[in-house]
Amino acid sequence: MTKPRRIPELGARRLLVVGTGAIAAMHLPSWLTWLTTSYPDLEVRVVLTPSAERFVSHEALSMLIRDEVTTDRWPAEPSTQALHVRLAEWSEAIAVYPACLNYVSRLALGLGDTPSLLALQCTAAPIGIAPSLPPGALNNPTFRAHLTTLAERPNVVVAPTLPAVSAATGRADAAGAPPLWALIELIERLRLDLAAGETRPADVG
Repeated sequence: MTKPRRIPELGARRLLVVGTGAIAAMHLPSWLTWLTTSYPDLEVRVVLTPSAERFVSHEALSMLIRDEVTTDRWPAEPSTQALHVRLAEWSEAIAVYPACLNYVSRLALGLGDTPSLLALQCTAAPIGIAPSLPPGALNNPTFRAHLTTLAERPNVVVAPTLPAVSAATGRADAAGAPPLWALIELIERLRLDLAAGETRPADVG
């Protein structure tokens, strides 16, 4: 885990972390340890997609955030409040970390077929997306268009990827998510811009 030069400011008091099915989800325990240590007054909730559960366990993350981790599927039992509404209304900021190709594409297409996707489609809270992608993904024009679509949403910021070694090929041909602290910096900048009523140019670097 790359340590930040400093702990970024974060004005949000409640952060929702959505972990998706990129292999980098295995590093979530380390990043959540950093997050809860760096921001002791921050409330953190975690949603894991079913594909993310291949790489990290609910039990590990629950112990770190001292709260139950939610699986990103619709509950079998009825509830007095819909899960997506609960997630959207609770969150003051949202980090999709890591964001796999499938999740990014579904979000850009406006799909809401899981609780976290529907919450992100409906919230006005700042959303930071940290793509973690397989080799060749950034050369796909359709996927590039999805990144541009998301970056054009006023409450979304897409973090630039970093060169990474692919677990599948063993070569440095993947596009990795930046450190979580770098995404936090982007989210806080977006949060301040939204509070001031400012708009940002799209950046999908």
